[in-house]
Amino acid sequence: MRRLAGTRKVGHAGTLDPMATGVLVVGINKATRLLTYIVGTSKTYTATIRLGQSTVTDDAEGDVIAAAGTSGVSEQGIHDGVAALTGDIQQVPSSVSAIKVNGERAYARVRSGEDVKLAARPVTIHRFEVHAIRRDPEADVVDLDVTVECSSGTYIRALARDLGNALGVGGHLTALRRTHVGPYSLDQARTLDQLAEELNVLDMSQAARALMPNRELSAEETTEISFGRRIAAGAVPGSPDAATADHPAAAFAPDGSLVALLADAGSFAKPVLVFAPGNGAPPVRNPVEG
Repeated sequence: MRRLAGTRKVGHAGTLDPMATGVLVVGINKATRLLTYIVGTSKTYTATIRLGQSTVTDDAEGDVIAAAGTSGVSEQGIHDGVAALTGDIQQVPSSVSAIKVNGERAYARVRSGEDVKLAARPVTIHRFEVHAIRRDPEADVVDLDVTVECSSGTYIRALARDLGNALGVGGHLTALRRTHVGPYSLDQARTLDQLAEELNVLDMSQAARALMPNRELSAEETTEISFGRRIAAGAVPGSPDAATADHPAAAFAPDGSLVALLADAGSFAKPVLVFAPGNGAPPVRNPVEG
């Protein structure tokens, strides 16, 4: 992406597992400053879960370490297991993950032969939907095609592992595709080959409009904010609509350009980040399909 965009200042809003494909949001130049607010958004995936086999990585990249017959796995049992993994749950990430343990990636410790145990952490599974259940009597496995919408930090392969363990047969992922990152979807994505032919980008103002609450500024407010000064708050202090530093509002000049990200503080709104209005600020890339 640095080569295609002709700049070193390139960032992303969260990588994918090596086996996975789908949406990767990339920011260029000033748009990298928006990535902080994209990283924590919800994600949506389509996946295939194989019940009856466990692997060292909880996906098809790793060796099978255990197998169990699936003749006793019922459709009702599958749906009950999925329901138990929906909502607010405590999830233990896969030991072969990029989480750091004492400064070293967990996957590196596992590959060196260490037995890594990671702590459970809270995640939210907004939707866990089973679309198809396919039985393979010869291989004695059951494959599930699913869609998962979840909070940031969720491991879909850990869901596959936990569902299989709850059913007593083990499980792992055989396919994973990220279809949404916050408001950005696979429909907007471009492959690297397509971007090499035409550097199709999403304007930074459009990206911000889709990502966060919007505030339209007057010409006078635009000038004040452009110089880092405060303006009147956009919402009643303490109300659900009030912008915060962690969840700011995107402020736009009368010409539609992105001026700043604002946080409400009492009766005033103050800039969290300022972008000079109408200067053709570099855009956030379209999501890139892996």
